[in-house]
Amino acid sequence: MKQFRQFETFIALRYIIKWLPISFLVGVLAGTASAALLSSLEWATDWRESHRWIIYLLPLGGFLSGWIYHQFGQDVEAGNNLLLEEIHNPKDIIPFRMAPLVLLGTDLTHLFGGSAGREGTALQMGTSLADQLTKILHFQGANRRILLTAGISAGFASVFGTPLAGTVFGLEVLSIGKINYDALFPSLIAAIAGNQVTLLFGLHHAANQQSPSIRTIIIWGLISVIIVGVIFSVNAFFIWEKG
Repeated sequence: MKQFRQFETFIALRYIIKWLPISFLVGVLAGTASAALLSSLEWATDWRESHRWIIYLLPLGGFLSGWIYHQFGQDVEAGNNLLLEEIHNPKDIIPFRMAPLVLLGTDLTHLFGGSAGREGTALQMGTSLADQLTKILHFQGANRRILLTAGISAGFASVFGTPLAGTVFGLEVLSIGKINYDALFPSLIAAIAGNQVTLLFGLHHAANQQSPSIRTIIIWGLISVIIVGVIFSVNAFFIWEKG
């Protein structure tokens, strides 16, 4: 029994030594990318607010973004779907160009007054940058999936300032319905590092003010949410069955 415990300790120590620096580097890359995203979005939003006329050029902005992807990003235009495919069925390394392209596309959308979430952008940047380490480390199979999961966690955590939520989010993407604990430590370290790097750039995440009325749980409101959730679930099930 004592020898078995010593063996477990050796395996755990080896695992930590292996993944700690890798996860930290993934966090640095994702955090830096998220810092660039947040600062550029802030600039784009301020410029649009002071030049409202640019909203009339929104179709031009959409065309420009589409043209850029058509010319330079046909292999990454699948976006988040490409990330999921590579995690569950690894084939090729995610091209580095995904990071600057999705950053540019999101900035253009916000600049012209369009609607685009920052979470998808952060995930794509974090994961594509993390996957570049695959070339250096020669990762395959489970190791590469863990690396990509850490990139997702770091991207989510650094753009929203939520390390724990980013960790859980990355683990859920890796394996829906169950958690692969092999990716827990790398995802947590990458998420914490990514968030701290973003903060080091002097960027602060938006604070969500909660309305006092939301804090009070209304029974009918809770029942309504449950009913709507069941309806959506049944609808999604039938769509999935037909698909």
